[in-house]
Amino acid sequence: MRYLPHTDADIASMLKVAKADNLEGLFPTVPDDCRCTGDLKLPGPLTEWELNDFIDALAGNIAVSPEYKIFIGAGSYEHYIPSSASYLLSRSEFVTSYTPYQPEMSQGTLQAIFEYQTLTSRLLGMEVANASLYDGASALAEALLMATRITRRNKIAVSSLIHPMYRRVVETYLKPTGFEIIELPYLENGRTDLTPLDGIKDLAAVAVQSPNFFGCVEDLKAVGEKAQENKAIFITSFTEPLAYGLLKNPGSLGADIACGEGQSMGIPRSFGGPVLGMFAAKMKYVRNMPGRLVGETKDKDGKRGFVLTLATREQHIRRAKATSNICTNSGLCALASAIYMASVGGTGIRELALLNHDKAAHLKSELEKAGFTIPFDSPFFNEFVVKFPDGFETTYQQILEKKIVAGLPLAPYYPELAGHYLMCATETTSKEDIDTLIREVKS
Repeated sequence: MRYLPHTDADIASMLKVAKADNLEGLFPTVPDDCRCTGDLKLPGPLTEWELNDFIDALAGNIAVSPEYKIFIGAGSYEHYIPSSASYLLSRSEFVTSYTPYQPEMSQGTLQAIFEYQTLTSRLLGMEVANASLYDGASALAEALLMATRITRRNKIAVSSLIHPMYRRVVETYLKPTGFEIIELPYLENGRTDLTPLDGIKDLAAVAVQSPNFFGCVEDLKAVGEKAQENKAIFITSFTEPLAYGLLKNPGSLGADIACGEGQSMGIPRSFGGPVLGMFAAKMKYVRNMPGRLVGETKDKDGKRGFVLTLATREQHIRRAKATSNICTNSGLCALASAIYMASVGGTGIRELALLNHDKAAHLKSELEKAGFTIPFDSPFFNEFVVKFPDGFETTYQQILEKKIVAGLPLAPYYPELAGHYLMCATETTSKEDIDTLIREVKS
């Protein structure tokens, strides 16, 4: 039985307010080739095992099936997830729990968040981390808003080598509210050009990503010194936190705020989500942090306990004092990240990071041997840019038909880089996969 609460009169009234003649008039922005105009072609009733076979067949036709060899990272990375992490996360007490609105009844959830905060702080080298945000893009936007609250200034400098989608989210957050966004260009070595910062007055923040969108490792110490000269907040963004198993973490290089995407830490790609926004800062800025913070305490009997220490949204405090409208945190994804970090451990994360770098270095070396150009010579982590000859677009499509995705074309994001592709290799990339890719791009 279908339940349709809206009468024809209700629908007509709403269409009048929306200034649409009919229901179709509500969707003019959706391209015709993306719209379903006929009936759905659904099969008839199936038994359970027939349905499983049907779904398996559908899964085999999509471009993310295991048969495909994918050399794309660009903010979402394929990593092995320990079986222990998947098992623990699937326990009913974790999967069914939600937000600790009643912290006195949610000690397990609160402790899980506390452990996540502790592990995140250690990974990023920061003094305090929040309970997580929705994703890396919103974490960066919230960090920039936080910087404007701290400094009471309205100019922010954002590297053009921060993930393009992150920069679009930042614009959505900040442009309508009158903040001035200064975009920093990039140098020939694939790093951010800091010279435009000279002479800027009333700068609230300087934000860079490391490793950046080209995979290059930024000189965070130099960026921090430049931000300090301008008395601005130094923000480090990231899309690949595993890199800090090998590189110096943001905190050790003077970052005031470190934020980014935590998908690499035990969270499968899952068609782009759900994901995890990691957010950490210096303790002196804790009262300006967005989201929530769980702290450790003792009960009246002296037993260890956990409590929602800081919640800076409108529901918890006076609206004028709210620092964010973030309603909750990515609870299950944060737990997955905590289990992953605890399972792999500091030594394991370092070994994984080294393996990621070495796999990418091998891929880069083989491409160079094959005669292709690597335009940026800065140190990199597990992805890098390669320039293919004119006409490679046809070869790219031919290779794609063989179930190999040969990198991400950069032209849609950086028009001046036509013919350049962002390549990635992680610990899941085998030598055989790399050899197959080299053979195909050379043919």
